[in-house]
Amino acid sequence: MKTGRGFTLVEVLVALTIMAVMAALTWRGIDGMARAQAATHRATDEVLTLQAGLAQWRADLDAMMTWPSETGAMPAGAAGRRSLAWDGRVLRVTRMLTDTPGAGLRVVAWTRRAEGGQWLRWQSAPLRSQAAWIAAWDEAARWSQSTAPQGSLAGGAQAVAVAALTGWQLQYFRQNAWTNPLSDGTDGLGDTNALPDGVRLAIDLAPGQGLAGPMQIDWVRPDFGGAQ
Repeated sequence: MKTGRGFTLVEVLVALTIMAVMAALTWRGIDGMARAQAATHRATDEVLTLQAGLAQWRADLDAMMTWPSETGAMPAGAAGRRSLAWDGRVLRVTRMLTDTPGAGLRVVAWTRRAEGGQWLRWQSAPLRSQAAWIAAWDEAARWSQSTAPQGSLAGGAQAVAVAALTGWQLQYFRQNAWTNPLSDGTDGLGDTNALPDGVRLAIDLAPGQGLAGPMQIDWVRPDFGGAQ
């Protein structure tokens, strides 16, 4: 009679060990692929958010309101400063709502939070009176100095984060030269109070994002040089 030969305990243990090693290697490969895919999606979302933010930056400047003249109902100051104001911390812009004719104005503000370095954009609700504009203009300055959260805020205002920055600077193009708006002790509009022909934005994107490092964006007034 022939006796059947089975697996020894050592052979079973060796087979189980090999299977365990293969399973671990497979899991590490799948986990690495999942992590890489998540990192790619996160980087893509950050780049798209930055692109949308820069497009909004240009749109805000393109739609900048030019006040026709000084009026007694407005606060003291030049008409140019009611359209564009930069104090080294926050840039405020009065812009027209271009989606619907006669929809009114909106005050927008751009600033960088010292805590975390987030570059943020704030916008007011649509404005249809000078009193509402004055209130929104002042509120934009207060918002830049606060730690207000993102999303919907009081009074219909909204704030959104664009990217994390390690620093940012602005320059105005006037009299065929780029200059620091604050170099003369004013906001760069000078005695004429005329709006600049261009605005240069220099940002330093913080590391660890989809894009990092310095970036420069130049905006030119749409009617500069007589263009329409």
